[in-house]
Amino acid sequence: MAGVVAERLLGSGALRELGLDPGGSGGSTSEVPELDAQGRAVVPGFVDAHTHLVFAGDRSDEFRARLAGERYEAGGIMRTVAATRAASLEELASGVADRAAKCLASGTTTIEVKSGYGLDVATERRSLEAIARAASSTPADLVPTFLGAHLDPEPGYIEMVVSEMLPACADLASGCDAFCDVGALSVESARRVLEAGRAGGLVTRIHAEELAHTGGAALAAELGCASADHLVHATRDDAEALAGAGVVAVLLPATSFCLRSGYAPARMLIDAGVCVALGTDCNPGTSYTTSMPFVIALACSEYGMSADEALRAATLGGARALRLDDVGHLCPGARADMAVIDGDHWVDLAYHPGMDVIANVTKDGIVVR
Repeated sequence: MAGVVAERLLGSGALRELGLDPGGSGGSTSEVPELDAQGRAVVPGFVDAHTHLVFAGDRSDEFRARLAGERYEAGGIMRTVAATRAASLEELASGVADRAAKCLASGTTTIEVKSGYGLDVATERRSLEAIARAASSTPADLVPTFLGAHLDPEPGYIEMVVSEMLPACADLASGCDAFCDVGALSVESARRVLEAGRAGGLVTRIHAEELAHTGGAALAAELGCASADHLVHATRDDAEALAGAGVVAVLLPATSFCLRSGYAPARMLIDAGVCVALGTDCNPGTSYTTSMPFVIALACSEYGMSADEALRAATLGGARALRLDDVGHLCPGARADMAVIDGDHWVDLAYHPGMDVIANVTKDGIVVR
């Protein structure tokens, strides 16, 4: 991207370092697409650090039941497992591509995508294959994470994950996750899976302290995971451990909003020096949204984050959680992933919750919206 928008973002010197003519004429600029933002705010493309876009089926009745007062339990995942096992590769890939398109339309250019609704070798691998297939049909970058350890549904399951499922799936994933919580994995089971994933060359991350305090955050610090996600019940000791180990806290306020549950202690984590990221947690059971602007608005209203803090968490924080250094910022050397806000300041992301505040989106310098 060249011309007035890029010059305002990077400065003419930075443009020259990138091989672009800040004057907008001659040289390489004739080959570079140009977008006039007309004075609007331009921010990095959002990096959604936690989604579950691979699934089939519908759980709207479960949502209605929660509205009537029933409590959410992790075991509800098994309903989606049954539908996902019955779905073809083409159906799963189409679903991922459709949801990724919605993410992209709201300014998200990099999306972490987890498997985890298969819970058997064949379906977990098919889910990761669906991510790869969808990645070829969407401009957004999809970062695949293996989450075969989404539950521990039967005796011997964790052994099967470590000895059979991970070896069968590792070549299609860049990360390995485990859901360590009440109704899911114990700390020791999560440790086995994450250590096996790390031995297989995968970046480790963990669902921790969402439904209760069970020790997942401390495990993330001990193992040096890239991220610990949810953290609703994290303690000050957890925050200090995560900060000391350099573990990114991926916070998911839309999940708390949908569950009408407590919110993660974002201010405590920030004050302890933890790098914070944001994600949608898009999934069919507890947070069926693809909108990072909505998540940013929630982070400001419910976490008490400033607009600047929330934007940073939704961009650079997400990139750090995924261990990517060329997205989430607009410095020289970054990919030209940008969102143009339909307003003159990024505070409009929080100021207009639920509204479409994205005017344009570019991915790798190409205007995709």
